[in-house]
Amino acid sequence: MKANKFPGKKCVALLLDPDKTREKSLQNILQIAENCHTDFIMAGGSLTFSSIDQMIDDVRKHCNIPVVLFPGNLLQLSQKADIILLLSLISGRNSELLIGNHVIAAPFLRNVKHKLVSVGYILISCGSKTSVEYISQTEAIPSDKPDIVVATAMAGEMLGLSLIYLEAGSGASNTIPPGIIRSVRENINVPLAVGGGIRNKKEVEEIFKAGADLIVLGNGCEKNPNLLTEACSVRDKFRLSE
Repeated sequence: MKANKFPGKKCVALLLDPDKTREKSLQNILQIAENCHTDFIMAGGSLTFSSIDQMIDDVRKHCNIPVVLFPGNLLQLSQKADIILLLSLISGRNSELLIGNHVIAAPFLRNVKHKLVSVGYILISCGSKTSVEYISQTEAIPSDKPDIVVATAMAGEMLGLSLIYLEAGSGASNTIPPGIIRSVRENINVPLAVGGGIRNKKEVEEIFKAGADLIVLGNGCEKNPNLLTEACSVRDKFRLSE
């Protein structure tokens, strides 16, 4: 997921929470992911009751898909992942999530710098308050303020971040509005990821069409594993048309 790995190439990632994924369900969803050629498996969550290292090991037992660390906090750091997202929550004003945690993590991660991808993480309010907002102690940008979202994404790119991630949050009532995705895409040159609240094939199509390079699926696949297959099918159609 380095910046040069997927511009112009639509990708799908499956986000797995180590606290919510049990061995049998993990094996089943990873088999689906392997069969439909999912691009990435992301590992991480808002809380930490289970070992992130163990989850990465378990994922590798069942598939050969690259594992991306999506750390919800410092307890989820691991050097085992193929790619490590260094997340800066640029939509909020919590200094710990802008730079504080990164300072603490730097000595641990310095020997795996080749795995790091710096990410501008932008929370957008799309319905009910999400776990990310509670845990991060930040307020999401309202979805009716697209100008603020766009300016935030532009600032992230100007700061040198390699990827912008628009997040509705786990359990969001709605997806990121396509108009916001389109506006951000038109104003930045780095890859654009979108996640949260995605529940069906139509939404996947709308998000890719609006300009997302990477779609991240989580809760939607827990309730409907077929969503992953559908999303990868949509991805393949977009790749053929590019």
